[in-house]
Amino acid sequence: MATESLQRAYRAPCPGCGAPVEFRSAQSTHAVCAYCQSTVVRSGETLARIGKMAELFDDHSPLQLMASGSWNSKAFTLVGRLQYKYGEGTWTEWHAVLVDGSSAYLSEDNGSYVFSTLLAMQRDLPDAAHFRVGGTTAINGKSFSVASNQQVALLSAQGELPHLPVMGQSFAMVELRSQGNGSIGRDESVLSIDYGTQPPSVSIGKPVLLDDLKLSGLRDQSAKDETGRQFSCPNCGAQVAVRLASSKSITCGSCNSIIDLSQGIGAELRHALQDEPVAPLIPLGSQGLLQDVPWQVVGFQHRMGFDPTDPDEHFGWEEYLLYNAKRGFTFLVDSTEGWSVVKPTTGAPVMSDNGQSATYLGSRYQLKESYNAETTYVAGEFYWQVSRGQKTSNRDFASGKNLLSMEQSPKEVTWSAGSNIESDAVARAFKLEDKKELLKRSDAGPGSAAKGVGFGTVIVLFLIILLFLLLISRCSSCDPKTENCASSSARSSGGSFGGFSSGGGHK
Repeated sequence: MATESLQRAYRAPCPGCGAPVEFRSAQSTHAVCAYCQSTVVRSGETLARIGKMAELFDDHSPLQLMASGSWNSKAFTLVGRLQYKYGEGTWTEWHAVLVDGSSAYLSEDNGSYVFSTLLAMQRDLPDAAHFRVGGTTAINGKSFSVASNQQVALLSAQGELPHLPVMGQSFAMVELRSQGNGSIGRDESVLSIDYGTQPPSVSIGKPVLLDDLKLSGLRDQSAKDETGRQFSCPNCGAQVAVRLASSKSITCGSCNSIIDLSQGIGAELRHALQDEPVAPLIPLGSQGLLQDVPWQVVGFQHRMGFDPTDPDEHFGWEEYLLYNAKRGFTFLVDSTEGWSVVKPTTGAPVMSDNGQSATYLGSRYQLKESYNAETTYVAGEFYWQVSRGQKTSNRDFASGKNLLSMEQSPKEVTWSAGSNIESDAVARAFKLEDKKELLKRSDAGPGSAAKGVGFGTVIVLFLIILLFLLLISRCSSCDPKTENCASSSARSSGGSFGGFSSGGGHK
């Protein structure tokens, strides 16, 4: 362990190969032999072999078995790993054993990490179908928002485990998120209900940074093995190299096909063709120091927003997926209104009854825009199964420079929070000073270097007056009884800061 030794441990030979299998927690009932991959179950002091586990889809996480750390001043060790599959990809949960022998989990959560412990229920839980995505419910007297209701299946496992669902057999997994009452402070939490057991097992967790867990025994490097992570594009045959083995989709650099990696390299790869490639201003693979954190650009997508009441009203924006081995993923969003850095939240903000405002961590945000969104182009790698044509219902909120966004699909709701960032900071971060003019957005403001009222200012004032006269002329010929007198001209780009993929998915 990190600072203390376990009170007890049990070791017995594997029924399949005779290698030692160790149980460090009295709550653990299953283990996967590290030598022959046999799945064994413990009954008292006896081990029985019940099958063989599939090979792990190596995600090249810095985490590994026997890494140890400290959480809430309690030492723990990672002793098991579970990999699950759902509609949009896979995610990993690490089984942690605390110094007292109790179980906890360190799991992926929309590109970040959550540390969870088991929660005893005060009453029986309803069936999974009772939890409606986007609705609210109370668990043990605390209010939660239903963020996800998915059918999942165990893909593979490793090490020591408190329970083991039947591999490949689907069951429901419901995810709830705390309402994040700002008066309590940073009270963000995520509650997971696992219907793979009877009664369902419940765990509750809070967001963590790997650095804060004071981990030791991590992998020295989370980069891929180049020779093991290359394959031929199933559409054109060109070589495709995967930089992050945790990626669930990637695009071919030759034919722009989107390739499904959710089954791992070697499985049958699905692909979808893309026309009209879009060139990102920040090249994929670029590295930069943004907000004092080193990031690498690993993914890019272009998205369009549509007014649900007027299909002709549309706008576009672009998102860069950034990766850091210790921080996970975040998004750099580019719209004509400016650049912003945003990240999925662990807690669920509280939205007002009329939907015109939302409160998050004590701050009140006003609704800026409601629209439907669609992904129109993707490039690079993503930690969820992204695809062209993915659609969500979005709401963007703002409080000064702070931003809040909600995306909803039939199976999940994803909230994200962030803030505006100056275009000059983006240029400096990724060493793109030669593209400063291309990166400039409305945040730069006109005539920022002007002294007094010069010729440029006169032109701006003239244009404003001309626009005002045009609006008066238009409205004077508009009959509000028969048509909408507001402008319905299409916006070619910009207008949204929230752009997240719903692809964060359950995890």
